[in-house]
Amino acid sequence: MSTVDVWVATAVDDLWTWVAAPIVLVMGLYFTVRTGLVQVRLLPRMVRSLTDATPVDAQGRPQSLSAFQAFTLSAASRVGIGNIAGVGTAIAIGGPGAVFWMWMMALINGATSFVEATLAQLYKRRSRDGFVGGPAYYMERGVGSRALGMVYAAVLIVSVPFVVNSLQAYTISETVTGAFGADPNGPVPWVIAVFIALSTGLVVFGGVRRIAHFTASLVPSMAVLYLTLGILIVGSHLDQVVPVFEAILTDAFTGNSVAGGAVGSVFVVGVQRGMFSNEAGLGTAPNAAASAATTHPVKQGLVQTLGVYFDTFIVCSITAFIILVAVPDLSGASRGIELTETAVMGTLGAWAGYLLALIVFLLAFSTILGSYYYGEANISYLTSSRAVMRVFRIGVVACVGWGCLAQANVVWTLSDGALAVMALINIPVLGVLSRHVVALLRNYSAQVRAGQDPVFVRDTLPNAGRIDVWESEETVTGRPPPHTNEG
Repeated sequence: MSTVDVWVATAVDDLWTWVAAPIVLVMGLYFTVRTGLVQVRLLPRMVRSLTDATPVDAQGRPQSLSAFQAFTLSAASRVGIGNIAGVGTAIAIGGPGAVFWMWMMALINGATSFVEATLAQLYKRRSRDGFVGGPAYYMERGVGSRALGMVYAAVLIVSVPFVVNSLQAYTISETVTGAFGADPNGPVPWVIAVFIALSTGLVVFGGVRRIAHFTASLVPSMAVLYLTLGILIVGSHLDQVVPVFEAILTDAFTGNSVAGGAVGSVFVVGVQRGMFSNEAGLGTAPNAAASAATTHPVKQGLVQTLGVYFDTFIVCSITAFIILVAVPDLSGASRGIELTETAVMGTLGAWAGYLLALIVFLLAFSTILGSYYYGEANISYLTSSRAVMRVFRIGVVACVGWGCLAQANVVWTLSDGALAVMALINIPVLGVLSRHVVALLRNYSAQVRAGQDPVFVRDTLPNAGRIDVWESEETVTGRPPPHTNEG
């Protein structure tokens, strides 16, 4: 790397080590205490809320996306190369112990995800396609600072639809080229670039509902496919499962495997890669959470917490065990997707490289769509101009095509830095507004204890700033008020 690249990488590592990681941990513990361990206590309600009926409008049409569609939309962004290349990088740098800290941060940050998704629901507003919201909206309506919301929106637009999506596209190109033994400097990456760009354009120009319908079918399919691959590989190394668990738990507190005894670096790598993967606290997933039509903000907060668990405890864990059972000696291990490819093909043979390429394509392409939507929601926050939206869509499609041909080192570093900045803007705001989430959680729990299907109206939270929706039980549920007989 050049001197500038080294300087940027060092600055980003220092930002995570001394600022972002400690704040993420401390605030995650704070939200866990304030919500009464909601991420564990209400786990059964998370699953139940996932299948809630979608409220309808006066014409009997769904008001917006369903809870499940919003879940898959956020999962589409969460479940991407961070689950394969990111986990591989974490293990190559931090050893097996990094996996433990990814698990712990997912558990702790489940509360952070609950807070940000609930706030996104509280402060959402109506749009042409349903509901829209996210950190920019709760920064303006809850904190009262449109300037802060605009800053966050601008950072997200640059970081996620462009930088992160370029990285997703690069990984697709790298994996497919490697699987087929093609020349990375030949025509194949160009063919992939054109195909990915056209595929992205066909979906994103169809609007949020097309994206949601696409991800609702894609996300479960790719999860099952990847789980099947993981079972095949782990099943071929059953004798390594117990030693792998022992290595994960031991190395988390000793750091002796790869990081040269630096327990702190193992922790930081676990936090950094865990957040890149599950996105809790970054403020990205709330953009999807706000799009759901539901009867109470807490319901979607619970659903999005389940998304963190799905991402880390299932998909990331599959990758970790694929690598650790097949490559017990990590000395000199390659970082990123190469480590996962080594484990997969070393166990199942060259044919598995083609299957992994397909899985990477599905994971990365779904992330491209989910990340695009986050950018769209924030473009809508900044301006209502359709011309600007068209330019944005064209820019994303072009950037995805370019990413297939780019070099990834600097893009990885810039994306890590951008995500740290997003977290440092978003998480303090969550701390300021968390009192409203606690009030909403109490309201929700009281209705559950009374045997009711929880419904929220804004009059029950009068001091929460500007709430655009949640006007009445009739508008929230889509049901007419009960008739009364007067004598």
